[in-house]
Amino acid sequence: MKSRLLPFLGIALLLTTTVLSQSAQLKKADAFFNKFAYAKAIPEYELLVIKGLHTEHAYRRLAECYLFLRDFEKSLPYFERFINEPQTPSHYYFKYGMALQSVNRQKEALQWLKRYKRLNKNDKKLKQFLKDGNLASVIFNSRESYEVEAVSFNSEYNDFGAITNNGRIYFSSSRFSAKKQDRYEWDDQPWLDIYYVEQDTYFDRMQVIQPQKIEGDINSKYHESSLIFSTDYKNDTVIYFTRNNFFENKVGYHEIKHKEERLVEKRNNLKIYKAERKDGVWKVVRNMKMNADHYSSGHPSVNPNRTKLYFASDRPGGYGGTDIYYCDIHPRGGIGEPINAGPVVNTAGNEMFPFVNNEGKLFFASDGHMGFGQLDVFATVSDTRGAVTDIINLGQPINSDKDDFAFYSNEDGTKGFISSNRKGGKGGDDIYRFDFTPSLYVEGIVYDAVNGKTLDSVAIALTDKNTGNFIKAVETDSRGYYRMFINRGMEYTMVLNRRTHPEKKVILNTNHLPQTQKKIVQDVYMNPLLDVKVLADLNKIYFDFDKSNIRPDAARELDKVVQLMLETYPYMTIRLESHTDPVGSHQYNDVLSEKRAKSTYEYLVSRGVSKERILSYKGFGKRRPVNDCKTKWDCPPEILELNRRTEFPIENMVEPEGKAEVLVSKSK
Repeated sequence: MKSRLLPFLGIALLLTTTVLSQSAQLKKADAFFNKFAYAKAIPEYELLVIKGLHTEHAYRRLAECYLFLRDFEKSLPYFERFINEPQTPSHYYFKYGMALQSVNRQKEALQWLKRYKRLNKNDKKLKQFLKDGNLASVIFNSRESYEVEAVSFNSEYNDFGAITNNGRIYFSSSRFSAKKQDRYEWDDQPWLDIYYVEQDTYFDRMQVIQPQKIEGDINSKYHESSLIFSTDYKNDTVIYFTRNNFFENKVGYHEIKHKEERLVEKRNNLKIYKAERKDGVWKVVRNMKMNADHYSSGHPSVNPNRTKLYFASDRPGGYGGTDIYYCDIHPRGGIGEPINAGPVVNTAGNEMFPFVNNEGKLFFASDGHMGFGQLDVFATVSDTRGAVTDIINLGQPINSDKDDFAFYSNEDGTKGFISSNRKGGKGGDDIYRFDFTPSLYVEGIVYDAVNGKTLDSVAIALTDKNTGNFIKAVETDSRGYYRMFINRGMEYTMVLNRRTHPEKKVILNTNHLPQTQKKIVQDVYMNPLLDVKVLADLNKIYFDFDKSNIRPDAARELDKVVQLMLETYPYMTIRLESHTDPVGSHQYNDVLSEKRAKSTYEYLVSRGVSKERILSYKGFGKRRPVNDCKTKWDCPPEILELNRRTEFPIENMVEPEGKAEVLVSKSK
């Protein structure tokens, strides 16, 4: 943002400590610099360079001037004049690295940030920009789609911070007006006022007329911006907005002393004010509680139910330059104490322009989190309790390689505004409207079609229905839940597999969905395999040679069958089949296998399985071997033993009335 973001928030600037010449030219240039009049300081420093006077100091200040004006490309040639000199202070390495990053020269940016890190290992700013030796990657959901275009009411000056209310679009602008011709020395532009234009009912067909200044006494001879509408305890509409320290026709200043220049400077910091409508116009009625003369507070915003007031401030005790804070709005209209939004949101850099949407998600601009340029727009990620756990970069085209800020959206989040000084604009900062198509995901729970219980560890593969190409795979969690992002305008095949259940295919169609739809709920019911060994995770049940008693290891396996029949599938009916090894005659083995089948039957019944659910038990002797062993000499004992087993063919699993497989598919 090329104009007023940093000075407008009253950020304390770290000024380079240099032994200054007493020349009049240098004093004049530094006086402008120390008063934040960068547009006036630049030609004075350039004149010093032309004359060959104090050139190293002039190069540093020119680089910083263009940084503060957010014109990073113009800062680079001046950095290059001094950055490699051995006496250059290391903090310029960080500034140079960020300027390079802002013009997409990332490899060079990384080199200078690493160089700065070696000399400033404990600097918190670097934690946001360097990770595992590389620039942190920008995180955003590529399936979210924004279409961005400039609004028609931008001017050649600074326009930003658009919001909507009651059929109007309100915004801040430094455009000239008949009554306001003064210029702000920081960037040599007029002071900011709040304007509005009319909009039609549907938001996306703006009927623009000439912007008008907001009615009443909100606008003054200083800066005003960041308007937000709310209500008071009487449910009357009120306005919060940002202005320089000017209230009831009095100007408040905070004095700053610069010892190096023996200069006492008066800084007019920012404050948040409240206005109420009286006799049809807005009247400024209150200097808010969170304000102070020696730091700035600005860019107010309220949450949808109007119980919290969010704002940005460089008050003492924060994490960096400007931080996001919020205050509780009490039922009778009082404002509580400021609470810092915390270290997940705030960094050693600058966070500003908060906005909370209808889902309670906080959006804000930051140059402390890793992004595409300097200021980028970010959104918070919260857990089920509402605690912020992470932040997400909104990605391009919302963000660019320049400054992007002042995010605002309508109630359903599909349309809104951002502000940016990106290339191709009409003025310094411009307002852009956006149409948003949210990311789409499918979620659901996978159930057992017989008992209705959820199934964990179900592998779900997503493929393109038309081409068969694999796209992605997920697995259900302990609750049987799955979720995966998908694209619109596609037909998918979901292929579900579990060891205990046969493959299941479900067709998923995302064509013709409403733009606002964010998810599809697709629950799936899977029929189990008719195999006790698989369902119970059963090992073979073995008997000792010439024995029919239940061994301890066999008892452990049979207990799995008991649990399967009593708890997992309480209507399952089975048959018992017992087998022997090939040693001995058929008559002998038939009798032995029958005894083994009966022993198994009696064990299951003794553990609570109803007799009616075991339809029969039968011995098959040595007639069904599982290998080629014919005598006890054909195979080693451990192979021969494999034939001594009991099996459990399933006859039925459902209630007597029967239960058809169900497939539930619904959308929200």
